[in-house]
Amino acid sequence: MRHLIVFSTAVDWINERFGRIATWLVLLACLVSAGNALSRYAISLSSNAWLEVQWYMFGAIVMLGGPYTLKLNEHVRVDVLYGRLSTRAQIWIDIVGGLLFLLPAMAIIGWMSWPMFVNSWQIGETSANAGGLLRWPARLLIPLGFLLISLQGVSEIIKRIGALTGDAPTPPQYEKPLQ
Repeated sequence: MRHLIVFSTAVDWINERFGRIATWLVLLACLVSAGNALSRYAISLSSNAWLEVQWYMFGAIVMLGGPYTLKLNEHVRVDVLYGRLSTRAQIWIDIVGGLLFLLPAMAIIGWMSWPMFVNSWQIGETSANAGGLLRWPARLLIPLGFLLISLQGVSEIIKRIGALTGDAPTPPQYEKPLQ
């Protein structure tokens, strides 16, 4: 179990770094958006490339920030009964849900998105818009993001099993919705 905890810690570290990148991309996307709008309306100068950069940054924010959100346990969950269960029952739901739903879905989507990236990279796909950018960097974010979410899912399962066996601390309590 000790080696699995070390693996989990490494995955957490990697996704924390990508989460920081995603956080900074939010600010950068806002600045690019504001600059693009200012140049368009103030001096009638616009560029499709700048619009596409915004879209690419938004994609990176979602795909790189998602695993970090899972690490922080701040992802959206349906909390009808979950919040009323004991911590041990919540841990079991997290383990079963991760194994039966999260990991298979992330693996399938990641696997299916890989050929799209490879094809885009091989043909040097670019946007059809004038001044558009290469598409493969944005397409690479999809399998990369789902790989990172899968790894974080494995990390979360390891931590939950560790909590059950006493080899890892109990995960933090989840916030209950305010009524």
